[in-house]
Amino acid sequence: MAEIMLEMKGIIKDFSGVKALNNVNVKVERGEIHSLCGENVAGKSTLMKVLSGVYPYGDYQGDIIYKGKTCQFKNIKDSESQGIVIIHQELALIPQLSIAENIFLGNEVIKHGRIDWDEMFQRAKLFMKIVGLFEDPNTLVENIGVGKQQLVEIAKAISKDVKLLILDEPTAALNEDDSENLLQLLLKFKSQGITCIIISHKLNEVMEVADKVTIIRDGQSIDTLEKGEGLTEDTIIKGMVGRSLDNRYPEYTPTIGDTYFEVKNWDVFHPIHSDRQVIKDANFSIKRGEIIGIAGLMGAGRTELAKSIFGRSYGSRITGQVLKEGKPIKLNTVKQAIANGLAYVTEDRKGDGLVLIESINENISLASLNDIAKYTILDKNQEIKNSESYKRKMNIKSNDIFQVVGSLSGGNQQKVVLAKWMLIHPDVLFLDEPTRGIDVGAKYEIYAIIQEMSKAGKAVCIISSELPELLGMCNRIYTMNEGKITGEVAKENATQENLMQLMTKNEVAV
Repeated sequence: MAEIMLEMKGIIKDFSGVKALNNVNVKVERGEIHSLCGENVAGKSTLMKVLSGVYPYGDYQGDIIYKGKTCQFKNIKDSESQGIVIIHQELALIPQLSIAENIFLGNEVIKHGRIDWDEMFQRAKLFMKIVGLFEDPNTLVENIGVGKQQLVEIAKAISKDVKLLILDEPTAALNEDDSENLLQLLLKFKSQGITCIIISHKLNEVMEVADKVTIIRDGQSIDTLEKGEGLTEDTIIKGMVGRSLDNRYPEYTPTIGDTYFEVKNWDVFHPIHSDRQVIKDANFSIKRGEIIGIAGLMGAGRTELAKSIFGRSYGSRITGQVLKEGKPIKLNTVKQAIANGLAYVTEDRKGDGLVLIESINENISLASLNDIAKYTILDKNQEIKNSESYKRKMNIKSNDIFQVVGSLSGGNQQKVVLAKWMLIHPDVLFLDEPTRGIDVGAKYEIYAIIQEMSKAGKAVCIISSELPELLGMCNRIYTMNEGKITGEVAKENATQENLMQLMTKNEVAV
């Protein structure tokens, strides 16, 4: 019989009287990959924060039994001393420090009261090799991609002699190749006897690596499913949302009109290295009531294209033409872009989309302050009415509109970002990774909101790294590679295979 490495029994955790966890029970065997699945706000991350000591002993009810002993972790150092290491969705790295410095941050190699730099860099190389990161340890973290940054976090965990590795949405910001590399690394760790707990909304990845899945819904553990014993994506979804979700994408029949928005001969150069061209002669269009997609591997230029159009918020030496209803429009500033009916939902909701220390109410009104001001004075009553209305429309789960946005789940934060832009009633909406790090139930709700905008005659562009999302939502899909638009495929002709072929072309398909 397999050894139980971790058991969490009857865990209860509340915030201001609201139970985030209500009698949660989880058992994890030594050497397995155990996944926690559930909707946003289900309590997965809260449970792991209880385990790792972020929420210390005495701040919750229940027992943590680790390696047969009841533990009372008062902080993260207590749990790390026992080999329990958590990697949060938001990476805890310092961009201006080197890879080696980040790996040993807070755990420096000290000899005779000083940091032994030579020893630290040698050990860093060893841990980097284990995770498959072949960079110079002196390289600054800001100069490597997100996928490699994730490997730095894992190397940091290994340096602490990890026995139980917890990863919260480890592939949310990674492209398909980096995601697959990370999953293979977890399987390698499993073969070496390291136990892993992974929180993920990407059910295909869960199915690929997980031995068992514990489903958490509304703060309660619903079921634990084992590979080979009824574990499928459909059973996970049913447990997560409490019902079958037969179709991942709402069904609708689009009513597509004439060409509404066009970009012609669009060229963009890097904002700092102005001799490097980032977007090369891009041409695309969106019809009224149409949803188009832009597919491309990381670094293809998708985000740079959208941001450069939206008030030139990215790039330098930008040339080309933008037309709306056949007439040229000026988009030299974000203010001009908004005035011309454009909205851009950023891929980085925490960094660029929201003010995390402010309330839902204040965030929703950010893009429309001029519309709800009278004689330069903000109409607070109108602001509150607008926020209450969009809280209901978007089904934002919170105590009220005055709750701080930073305390919301990722899915509800994304709904706040969408509400902010919907409040300006845009004609053209760019959505950059609109469902990143969001559970299937919240995704469905966001897809329905996007389709409602399409039904209202808006022009919508979705940028996504998830090809099934583009195939499920878009009427046409453009592909990009190395700053060029390399293809255009109608929904009925699009497959993951032909999109991938176009995404890796160096020349524009004719």
